[in-house]
Amino acid sequence: MWAAHEPPQPAPRVTTREEAERLVGSVLDGLAGLEKLLEIETAHLRAGRINDALAHGERKGELTGAYLRGLEAVKANAVALARFAPQSLERLKAAHTGFGRVVEVNQVVLATARAVSESIVKGISDEMNRSSAPQGYGPAGAYGAGRPKPGAPLVLSRQL
Repeated sequence: MWAAHEPPQPAPRVTTREEAERLVGSVLDGLAGLEKLLEIETAHLRAGRINDALAHGERKGELTGAYLRGLEAVKANAVALARFAPQSLERLKAAHTGFGRVVEVNQVVLATARAVSESIVKGISDEMNRSSAPQGYGPAGAYGAGRPKPGAPLVLSRQL
């Protein structure tokens, strides 16, 4: 899969204030787009609309890639950015911190959705296996004694 991608381009070299502002601005724009997309995904997950939340995966991947490339360019030009655009660099740091909070909320919502899904599947499986367990007293008088029959495998359809 990685072989199909082009080799990474070297980070652009910042030599003027305008280039510094342009670099930080492009990274901030990418970050804002990614943050908005994560907020939409989180809202869909909270409402239980899993398919809607997953529908933006390709766009999220593109925005994430662009953001990471932008961060690499910022790291490569950290000294020049601090010299030419210190205020913009502070705005980027603040935006990155805010983005971290959005990612954290998204991860919590994803973990909750995963736990709920696992709980539902386990409940269905337990219910299906309950009918295959022996219902009665065993030879020593213990209720439900004996070896339960193995349950049928649980099959899920993703095309409901």
